[in-house]
Amino acid sequence: MCDSVVATAPHTRSGKTLFGKNSDRRAGECQPFVQFAEAWHPAGSKVRCTHIEIPQVEHTFRVMGHKPWWVFGFEHGVNEHALVIGNQAVFSREAPEEEPGLIGMDLLRLALERSRDRHEAVACITALLEQHGQGGPGFAPDGAGYHNSFNIADPTGACFLETSGRHWVVREVECDGLTNHLCTDTTWERSSDGFEQAVRDAGHWDEEGPVHVERALRNPHIPARLSNGRLARSRALLAKGDGELDVAAVTHLLRDHGEGCAVPPEGLTIEDDAFFTLCVHHDPPGPTTASVITELPTDTTRPWPVWVSFAVPCSGVYLPVYLDATLPAAMAAGSRDESKAPDSLWWIFQRLERAASRDRARFIPWIREQWSGFEAEIEAERIHVEAEAVKCLEAGELDQARDRLTRFVAETTTRAAKIAEEMTWHIAE
Repeated sequence: MCDSVVATAPHTRSGKTLFGKNSDRRAGECQPFVQFAEAWHPAGSKVRCTHIEIPQVEHTFRVMGHKPWWVFGFEHGVNEHALVIGNQAVFSREAPEEEPGLIGMDLLRLALERSRDRHEAVACITALLEQHGQGGPGFAPDGAGYHNSFNIADPTGACFLETSGRHWVVREVECDGLTNHLCTDTTWERSSDGFEQAVRDAGHWDEEGPVHVERALRNPHIPARLSNGRLARSRALLAKGDGELDVAAVTHLLRDHGEGCAVPPEGLTIEDDAFFTLCVHHDPPGPTTASVITELPTDTTRPWPVWVSFAVPCSGVYLPVYLDATLPAAMAAGSRDESKAPDSLWWIFQRLERAASRDRARFIPWIREQWSGFEAEIEAERIHVEAEAVKCLEAGELDQARDRLTRFVAETTTRAAKIAEEMTWHIAE
């Protein structure tokens, strides 16, 4: 399960596109942050995705993103053209395909590797979807399949792409959120060929005019309140900051525990409005296991940060990373068993969250206090380091610019891991 938000000008303070997403997965599912370089591939080559192999394209772009340890694709990620995509599982009246295909995370990564903007990403995802379907486990290696929606943004705008089987609809958005149900009404702008007729032939819609996607296709057997509440919460937080939204506002949104609450609510059920927060610790829908924030630049020749968090963002810290840097091994390390990857940054922050869960009311405010000084320090350092990298670029020293960014990311990662481990030890005492 997941929640994502996007805001474009004039809804943001800077006039740039803002994107944020919390990936909610099974508790304890390691989700490292990985990076892949630009590459050229021989004619006729194949790429092995999570469940199937498909033809590879000649050229793939630089990408990075969070991925569950066992899948090919990303829960969310960015590429060198400042294209960002996040996916959400959605549940339709149509059953997922039984034959293995491309799961939503595969489609997301493939689109980032092959697309320069949101329009190309939509074309890429829909073509692959129609050709290969979206079948096979997506929640766990032995779990169920599902349909997907995609929050797709670039420096000039954003759109939501929602799917059911091999059918799809797309609509442009300015400031909105996505969650784990089909959210589109009748205002979709384009669809797959034969979409409306297929929905009518299946008996899901018999009214005049365009198909209301949510009413026609949303699965009535999945408790509506579970995702309705989270979508209402993200929309309320977006509306509160409308016109002044910035990275800090999205950070606050993704760490949300409810109005005035520093810690997640306890003892509530889905019948309580306060149950629905965006930093999730309970099951269902499953705890937050990774998080990303980015503000998309109009000039991609200068360094631009992507902020990433491991495990739940309330007990963690958002670390700035760059496509132009080489990411430290600790970010990309991960496996099913933490004993096999003890230095994995994801497992380090998961251990901190596990320790804090003993008494969240006591420990989460303390953890946030410990992180506050560190976050202020790395923000000041980030601005300084980016300025240094720009000077190197202006002098034609590309390698030196990349090296400066790489050292900064490595240093902040090492410091963050040390602080997290020290807090875990302190709580355990």
